[in-house]
Amino acid sequence: MRIILAPMEGLVDAPIRETLTKVGGIDRCVTEFIRVTHSMLPPRVFYKFAPELHNHSLTRVGTPVAVQLLGSDPEQMGWHGNRAAELGATQVDINFGCPAKTVNKHKGGCVLMREPELMHNIVAAVRRAVPEGVPVTAKMRLGYDDRSMGVACAQALEAAGAEEIVIHARSKVDGYKPPAYWEEIAKAREAVKCKVIANGEIWTVADYWRCREVSGCEDVMIGRGLIARPDLALKIKASQQGEKVTDMTWPEAVALVREYAEVLQGWLEDKYVTGRIKQWLNFLRQGFPEAEAIWQDARKIREVAPMLACLEQVVPAKPKAPVQAA
Repeated sequence: MRIILAPMEGLVDAPIRETLTKVGGIDRCVTEFIRVTHSMLPPRVFYKFAPELHNHSLTRVGTPVAVQLLGSDPEQMGWHGNRAAELGATQVDINFGCPAKTVNKHKGGCVLMREPELMHNIVAAVRRAVPEGVPVTAKMRLGYDDRSMGVACAQALEAAGAEEIVIHARSKVDGYKPPAYWEEIAKAREAVKCKVIANGEIWTVADYWRCREVSGCEDVMIGRGLIARPDLALKIKASQQGEKVTDMTWPEAVALVREYAEVLQGWLEDKYVTGRIKQWLNFLRQGFPEAEAIWQDARKIREVAPMLACLEQVVPAKPKAPVQAA
C-alpha cells in the first residue's frame, strides 16, 4: 500500500523531494523527466535532475528515487536507461503521460499512446539495456484523443517487460480537469498481471480510499495533492492503521517552504527561487486558507526575503457569528 510522489515538471525537483519526504509517508519519488533526443547526454544532466544518484538513489531520509526518461527513439532510450543505471539509478521510469504541447509536438509523452507498438519497442529496448536487477517502469494516461487506449497500451508495456505501470486517470484531452476516471484504471489493471498504480485527483484521505476502491489498485501516486497538503501521505498512512494525525498547521507549512527556499538559493538566482515558491504557494492555497489570504500580495513579490516575510504574516481568524438564543 505504497504512496509515490509524482513527478511534476518545473516543481517537484530534488529540494522539494527532500522537503516532502522528511514530512513522512512517501514510499518513493520519481524525478522530473530527462529528455532523450539524438545524442548521449553527459552525466551532469542526470545529476542535475537526480542528484540523489550521489546517494544510492535515495533522499536524505532514505526514500528511493526513480530516474525518469522521456523520448521516442528506442535505441537512444535504451542507451540512456543503461547510462542511468551505470550512474546508480535503482529504477528507470519511462514517461508516456506528459500532456504538454511542446513535449507532444516533438513526439514525447502522451502522444505516444497513439502508437502502442512504439511504446512496446521503447520499453523493450530499455529493458534489454538495463541490468536485470534494475526495474523498468512506465507512467501513462488513459489515452491521447480519448480514454480508449488504456488497456491496449498497458498490455503493450507489460509485454515489453515493464514491472509496474502508473496510470493517470485521464486522457491528454482531459488535461487535469476533474473528474478522474478511476474506473478506467480498473479495466487496464484487470487486463495485465503486472502491478498497476493509480494516479489522479487524490486530494484527501477520503479520495485515497475511494480511488483504491474504484480502481482496485493497492498503490497510488499523488502529485498536486501532496504539494497542496504536505502531510497528506502521513495522514493516509495513519488511516491505513486506523489512526489519525494532527493536521499540519500553516506555520509548519511555512517552515517547509523556508527550508525549500534556502536550498534553492544554493542552486538558482533569487528571481527563479521566488518563482518556484509562488508555484508551491499556488497549490498550498487549496490546502490552507492562510495561503489563499496572502496570495494576491505574494504573487507580486519578486525577491525571496519579502516573499518569506509575506508567508509568515499572521492571518487573523474570522470571528464566529454569535449564537442566537432559542
